[in-house]
Amino acid sequence: MIGYISAQILKFFGWQLDLQLPTEKKYIIIGAPHTSNWDFPLALLALSAMGLRFSWVGKHTLFSFPFGSFFRALGGIPVDRHIRQSFIVKMIGLFSSSDELILAIAPEGTRAKTAYWKTGFYSIAVEATVPIALGYLDYKNKKIGVGATLYPSQGILADFQVIQQFYAGKTGKFPDKQGPVQLRQKDIQRYREKRDCLLPPDDQFPEYRKNEMEP
Repeated sequence: MIGYISAQILKFFGWQLDLQLPTEKKYIIIGAPHTSNWDFPLALLALSAMGLRFSWVGKHTLFSFPFGSFFRALGGIPVDRHIRQSFIVKMIGLFSSSDELILAIAPEGTRAKTAYWKTGFYSIAVEATVPIALGYLDYKNKKIGVGATLYPSQGILADFQVIQQFYAGKTGKFPDKQGPVQLRQKDIQRYREKRDCLLPPDDQFPEYRKNEMEP
């Protein structure tokens, strides 16, 4: 009933729902671009309309009194951005101990314009061996939902090329606040040290190759 109401609210405001969901019972949903406070309630409506029981992560300050209990009841999990590794380990453990789990994460981490995406969602997916559903809000075309699923397998650079291609053309509410789907050099190095990362040929990701050659 709640899902039906959510779908009707989206329809009333002119939004078209994209329902290309994974078939697995455990996966991560990322959502982008994130440029407005409206993204959060719209995303909750969309996930509800899709009939998903999900958990989501948010900045730990959101869970302070008096709204903390309310957000936790909605599936919220507080995260302190300054303690990255403990959060990742916690989420990997949560996937391991759960028969069903859908975890929603905003990889930009903020509605302000950012130069790079955070890679915590990718670390969790790789270590927990779960797919990544590519969720989006396209204000220009009034479309919202999940449009594709990524199964991490080719290494972070090649996988992020797939992500870049998917989000190309997706427009946030405030396009001037929309940053690129791009990796920090230190994140690339971290994955290279952790596992054998399949790097693409030199003519792909030239900006990353350039950074690698810089002292």
